[in-house]
Amino acid sequence: MKKVLILGAGMVAKPMVKYLLEKGINVIVASRTLSKAENLIEGHSNGKAIGWTIKEKDTLHKLVEDSDCVVSLLPYTYHVEVAGVCIEHKTDMVTTSYVSNEMQNLNDKALDNGVLLLNEIGLDPGIDHMSAQKSIDSIHKQGGTVIAFHSYCGSLPAPGYSNNPFRYKIGWSPRGVALAGRNRGKYLRNGEEVTVPREDLFSHYFRMDIEDIGMMEIYPNRDSIQYLSKYNIKEANEIFRGTIRYPGWCDLWLTISRLGLLETEERDLSNLTYLEFAKDLTESEGDDVRKSLIDHLNYNPGEEVVDKLKWIGLFSNEKIPIEKGGNIDVLVYLMNDKLSYKQGEKDMVILQDEVVVEINTKKEIFISKLVDYGTVGEDTAIARTVSLPAACAVHLILKGAIEEKGVCIPTKPDIYDPVLSELANVGIKLQEKRELLGKQFGLNSKDFNASG
Repeated sequence: MKKVLILGAGMVAKPMVKYLLEKGINVIVASRTLSKAENLIEGHSNGKAIGWTIKEKDTLHKLVEDSDCVVSLLPYTYHVEVAGVCIEHKTDMVTTSYVSNEMQNLNDKALDNGVLLLNEIGLDPGIDHMSAQKSIDSIHKQGGTVIAFHSYCGSLPAPGYSNNPFRYKIGWSPRGVALAGRNRGKYLRNGEEVTVPREDLFSHYFRMDIEDIGMMEIYPNRDSIQYLSKYNIKEANEIFRGTIRYPGWCDLWLTISRLGLLETEERDLSNLTYLEFAKDLTESEGDDVRKSLIDHLNYNPGEEVVDKLKWIGLFSNEKIPIEKGGNIDVLVYLMNDKLSYKQGEKDMVILQDEVVVEINTKKEIFISKLVDYGTVGEDTAIARTVSLPAACAVHLILKGAIEEKGVCIPTKPDIYDPVLSELANVGIKLQEKRELLGKQFGLNSKDFNASG
């Protein structure tokens, strides 16, 4: 019987563990918190839970050596270390995280040892890549050219459950959500590269009406331009990958960013109240927090934004329960406290790809859309859509249906075809439509806020 090692037992792991166990695969879950691993295994005869931390190097080597495939659900900073161990023991590895430069540098070693290091096979990145590449490859086979490509994705409370001032709840790592706000944006618009500095990320957005969902905000998701070559669409004069949020998010997070709440440098936080911390951020000794914010930011964020910061607890007289950490750790603690889902609440994942093409002198648009809902306490949408693509890939690797080696992302037919087919079997399927292009389309027709 094949054996899979899953490192980490976080918020998205449950559907993966359940899927692999139901396929008759031996699953070992190794987690710093043993009880979390045990909860995932649920006493299944093919499952085993182990208490383990990344510092236990010898144990990691032994676990990897005894496994047929490894899934790293650890923080992305540990993936390269795990990948090195997998290469040494000639064990394939799967992650849902972006390929770092350090990971890419392992490609030759992985090839020499006949090892697959499959990354970016979750939701975003993951399902978005597979959906996009399938459409693009089909277009190229028909002799068409790609003019523009857009991809939008978001993990959000379902309508009716976005019932707090942030209109957001934590479905995955809150630190991951906060850290994503430190990224810069880069995309191609009308043939020209647009670079959005980190400090301007949340001032550079547009609003879009998503069918059956409503008006949403879209802002840049990292470097889109690299996917011109990864998707083999160098002919396109426009590419944009964006994050979806409910309206009001970007104005709020622009202020969060410019207050320095996303800074990671460690500092002494002992004996500080949140209000004292806020005064320190704004370099103010007065009691008028709103005025201090405006003076510090050199713009008025608006009462609504300030009220949201007050609601989450930034101006309270409670002590910060952290002795040392970055400003971001204070924010993450407050997010965990105020933005958590309650049992029975529903979350939602939205993914929409738009490919504008020219085929036989006609301009058409191919739209692929996924909307998935889940329930907290059962399977959430974010857990399903992040972990099941990786789980399907693991199953296919173990069956010999995926034979690629080296550092890969799921943009090859030998990977995306069987994975998308298996995802459809577990209820995750994109709805596709094709229509003639209207006159107004593209980033040039979208009203970017501020620096856009």
